[in-house]
Amino acid sequence: MRRYLWFALLLLPFLLSPFPFYVTLLNFFAIAALVALSLYVLTGLGGMTSFAQAAFMGVAAYATALLTTRAGVSPWAGLALGLGLTLAFALVLGLLTVRLKGHFLPLSTIAWQVALYILAGNLVGLTGGHTGLTDLPALSLGSFSLDSPFRYAFLSLFLLALLVLALHNLRESRLGRALLALRGDALTAASFGVDPAALRLKAFLLAGGIAGLAGFLYAHFLRFVNPTPFSLEASIKYLVMAVAGGVGTIPGVLLGSALFTGLEDWLKDLLPLLLGRQGNYETIAYGLVLAGILLFAPQGLWPLLAGKRAFGRPALPEAKPLPQRPPSGRRGEVVLEARGLRKAFGGLLAVNGVSFALRRGEILALIGPNGAGKSTTFNLVTGALPPDGGQVFLFGQEVTGLPPYRVHPLGLGRTFQHPHIFPEMTVLENAALATYARTRAGFLQVLFGLHRKEEARALATALEALRRVGLGELALERADRLTAGQQRLLELARLLASGAEVLLLDEPGAGLRAGEKRELAKLLLALAREGYSVLLVDHDMDLVMGLADRVVVMNYGEKIAEGTPEEVQKNPLVRAAYLGEVEAA
Repeated sequence: MRRYLWFALLLLPFLLSPFPFYVTLLNFFAIAALVALSLYVLTGLGGMTSFAQAAFMGVAAYATALLTTRAGVSPWAGLALGLGLTLAFALVLGLLTVRLKGHFLPLSTIAWQVALYILAGNLVGLTGGHTGLTDLPALSLGSFSLDSPFRYAFLSLFLLALLVLALHNLRESRLGRALLALRGDALTAASFGVDPAALRLKAFLLAGGIAGLAGFLYAHFLRFVNPTPFSLEASIKYLVMAVAGGVGTIPGVLLGSALFTGLEDWLKDLLPLLLGRQGNYETIAYGLVLAGILLFAPQGLWPLLAGKRAFGRPALPEAKPLPQRPPSGRRGEVVLEARGLRKAFGGLLAVNGVSFALRRGEILALIGPNGAGKSTTFNLVTGALPPDGGQVFLFGQEVTGLPPYRVHPLGLGRTFQHPHIFPEMTVLENAALATYARTRAGFLQVLFGLHRKEEARALATALEALRRVGLGELALERADRLTAGQQRLLELARLLASGAEVLLLDEPGAGLRAGEKRELAKLLLALAREGYSVLLVDHDMDLVMGLADRVVVMNYGEKIAEGTPEEVQKNPLVRAAYLGEVEAA
């Protein structure tokens, strides 16, 4: 398969063997690429920015250096200790930082990076200060010593190819989709069972571990460790590599690593000659090169070079879908109940004492003028907002104030007022995101490729849902190519793929043409007959009145009417809210 072609990197030492300098440079490329790939996990998939990757390298490098030079044990024991300490450091740093938003996360990683660099330079008795630790033993595999750049290149490139394969598995998995969703819209991801903080922390640990592996390789390649390669400047360099090549793609990250590894050495020789003095001028050059790349290729060099060409367009899944348990229970029983919900934003009372009950197999419409509090009520019911008062029950279990990722697995799914899709994913992947709570593969299973059967079934489930809403032919298209109406249908397909029995639809008819609305109505009526329960918000009164079994009307945050469509249309309070008619005395 095409992904295994990355092992062709192992041919490079043979091709470059007549040029020892370039074989050495090849090792530096492999090590830099490992660190840059850690940023692919963190930034490209998870949307988090870290300036501490060189610090993770340093923790592992110093751990193996101290263990092998002071205790005289095997470097492979140093690898185990180094990775263990790196993961412990990443865990502490992650627990303190991954919940931060905006610029606070990168700023906090800068602080930790600088602190560790200063610590390494000042603990002279332990780390050797800026003089460093020397005479680290060479790595060996049995009796085969990796004591030359040529031999070492096979190990570093083999580990790089393995990591590329593992991260390809990650991208094509439930976890990869969830990380991409978190980068774009954490609320949507949480609405399908993704725990944002927990998943970000796991990605942070994985990225830290990868950088730690690079630090181990760096230490035993040079057989010398000092603080300089693990400075803030080094972290910035690795981030520049990833971003310049295209941090959202694996080939882009490798391209950026190769480009800047070669560029660094070339600039160190050229710039002093041009400027007539010594100095770290290459850092300025990095900034200029990066600015130029981002100006003409905002997504990085690889997306620009690859263009719109599809490399290995995937086939449609042919596996059996995930087991689907049809809605069960007595028709007409209450499945979702809100009691006295209340929510205020400062002095604005958005929802005030709203109560309603949704029964099995029923379509209940929640309507009202703009600003009536309908979407806020949706958010209170689904856990997107904690209520100031009142209770929410799902299948008889109280879920008041639970976050969305805990509410969804109990059987509740929702769409949004404005379609929340992920343009960098295909239509099929967008729908497959909804199977997150129905699948179980963890990071180790995914990285080792042990998730593929489950993944194939998840994709088959998503395809089945897409076909039911009429989007099956567009499954392999990018989601950003869909029309507004098709994006609405994609959101509905996600709900069907999720296995939820209680469906909350926020303006599902918006953007649909008349024919599409008729098809939507047929689908919702069919779902209700199958035992699904639908809570619907929409401003299209023809659609609502033709679909709903009962209607709840809100105005200024309060429920003003409830009943059948015919009863509600005759209610003077409803007519006053919509038409401005004065209620008869």
